Amino acid sequence: MRNALLVVDVQIDFVEGGSLGVKGGLTTAAMIARHVRHFKNEYQFIVASRDYHENAPDHISDHPDFVNTWPPHCMVGTPGAAFVPTIQNLVREKYIQEVVTKGRDRAAYSAFDGFNRAGHPLLEVLKEQRIDHIDVCGIATDYCVRASALDAKKNEFQVRVLVNLCAAVNEESGQKALEEMKAAGIQLQAATAP
Repeated sequence: MRNALLVVDVQIDFVEGGSLGVKGGLTTAAMIARHVRHFKNEYQFIVASRDYHENAPDHISDHPDFVNTWPPHCMVGTPGAAFVPTIQNLVREKYIQEVVTKGRDRAAYSAFDGFNRAGHPLLEVLKEQRIDHIDVCGIATDYCVRASALDAKKNEFQVRVLVNLCAAVNEESGQKALEEMKAAGIQLQAATAP
């Protein structure tokens, strides 16, 4: 079995103080970094996705409805688009081997909408690495983690969501997302890094 870890959208705009900050985001980022360092030998491949908007008029709005449209976030060239420093360190130190970018000109909740620097979609990148099992973590449980995990399952990977390495926008929708993922056959488990 070849395992991958998918770290979803742990970016400055999605943690406390960001334009769409999620409560607990910074703690989640720190816990993900600890997990990656502790379990680096358990994964054959570690990939991170990032939201990276340039011109997405159907998704970014100055008058957002918080359902289909959102305030400007993770805009190309802004500090908010960067990974949280603990995650950026993992990229710099090559613990995270690949970064996929999504949503340049449209909404893109799933990491499977992302492309690596060479322009290859995430699915192709994972197949090239002969991955069959994916652990998913990141921000936010009820949006991009949910969409990414469901897409991974739809693409016939074995999927496990590391629930304590995720942060939800709100408790209720986060719980609903977990129930939906479980119903789709996704394993929910807590990560155990000390």
